[in-house]
Amino acid sequence: MTDDGDVAAPADLLATQRRSFAADGPPSAAVRRHRIDRLLAMVLDNIDDFAEAMAADFGTRSRSASLFTEIMGALPVVEHTRSHVDRWMRTGTLMRAARLVGLRAEVRPTPLGVVGIIGPWNFPLQLVVLPAAAAFAAGNRVMIKMSEITARTAEVMRRVVPRYFGADELAVVTGGPEVAAAFASLPFDHLFFTGSPAVGALVQRAAAANLVPVTLELGGKNPVVVSPDADIRRSAARIAAARMVNGGQVCVCPDYVLVPERDVETFLDVARQTLRGMFPTVLDNDDYCSSVNEANFDRVLGLIDDAQTRGATVEAIAPDGEALPDRRSRKIAPTIISDIDATMRIADEEIFGPVLTVQAYSALDDAIETINARPAPLVAYWYGPDNAEFRDFLRRTRSGGVARNDFAAQMIPSAAPFGGVGRSGMGAYHGKAGFDAFSHYRTVVGSDLPFSLTGSAAPPFRRPMRLYADAMVRRAGKRTRRRLKRSGSG
Repeated sequence: MTDDGDVAAPADLLATQRRSFAADGPPSAAVRRHRIDRLLAMVLDNIDDFAEAMAADFGTRSRSASLFTEIMGALPVVEHTRSHVDRWMRTGTLMRAARLVGLRAEVRPTPLGVVGIIGPWNFPLQLVVLPAAAAFAAGNRVMIKMSEITARTAEVMRRVVPRYFGADELAVVTGGPEVAAAFASLPFDHLFFTGSPAVGALVQRAAAANLVPVTLELGGKNPVVVSPDADIRRSAARIAAARMVNGGQVCVCPDYVLVPERDVETFLDVARQTLRGMFPTVLDNDDYCSSVNEANFDRVLGLIDDAQTRGATVEAIAPDGEALPDRRSRKIAPTIISDIDATMRIADEEIFGPVLTVQAYSALDDAIETINARPAPLVAYWYGPDNAEFRDFLRRTRSGGVARNDFAAQMIPSAAPFGGVGRSGMGAYHGKAGFDAFSHYRTVVGSDLPFSLTGSAAPPFRRPMRLYADAMVRRAGKRTRRRLKRSGSG
């Protein structure tokens, strides 16, 4: 662990972990599982402390909300990872038949060394524990930089981790932007970041100076297409509820909804009813998550005000008698915005608050064009049947994942990779994808043959070898031309 503001301490921790990793070598499967078990114990033994800290960091966030979003979602993924450690770390054998003549080839998954993890504020516990479990499974040491925005949660993590880990296995770093910048600039063997695209670009730039590979889990404006064949009432209710998870401060939240023109009014009516039913009160409701800080509160209000000023229809679904937005609690009423146009900031910026925008479309081609005009999102949602139109939607759009008829459904399988594409991220984790992200697949080939297989590449090039090379090239050319002729490509 480090003290707040100590910029030099992370470099010392990295040196300690690197020495320990070099001295011990790749850990056994039993050691890796034991580290994952200690990581789980660290979380589960201290749930109350973490939940209280997160409630204080957000202002309002109920214990139940933290249990469901921070713990329940992570447990199956971690357990899946733990149960597959032995299988994933097995050496793979290549060219089995060649062993009979003295040629052995294998691929060994090997740990990278020391992994740095920079955590976000929206899920400050889950989104450092999951990559740490994957890094442990792959045999690495781990350093975590906690978000300074959720400083109380960071302090609990800093305090409890030494009870379960030596600093040479898992270390926690806290502190502000200067510490974060220093952390990102360290020569880790891999750097994992969850956060905004803007900060992700800074992290990648800092890592590039040391040629450190990065995994970037970023955000984006996640589109929702309500298909012409969807159950409009069920779809509207589910989408409205999904927007309110963690007060809308979720990277996989539905951001804007594309609805068939004929169904827009029904969608809006059901969304209003759903939000009123969910939140008969907001100000005194512990389940209604506050904006994490005043800066985010003001940013979301700025998006709403800008849209309204430019002609959008803005509906705040505030309970009777409650004056919202409320700066003291940093609570904004659930808000539905329609009649969006391209001049509005909310058309391009990720909202990250309790606001849902709704747009009409006349044909599915128009909806797909709207999605493709923006950077690829972290997830694209489709509400409707799995039919030819859905398959066309899959083929013609690009996103980190796709979920049909339910919020974050792409994250349900513990073995499924999770990650973005383009501006929404780089690389993936969860399941074996996490093990692979923090491993190097090392090819080992040995020959006991009485001659060199590759020696012919060294001069002098005698006539038989020149004739052999020419014959092989001609044969490859004929084979390629035959394939092209059969495929009709030339």
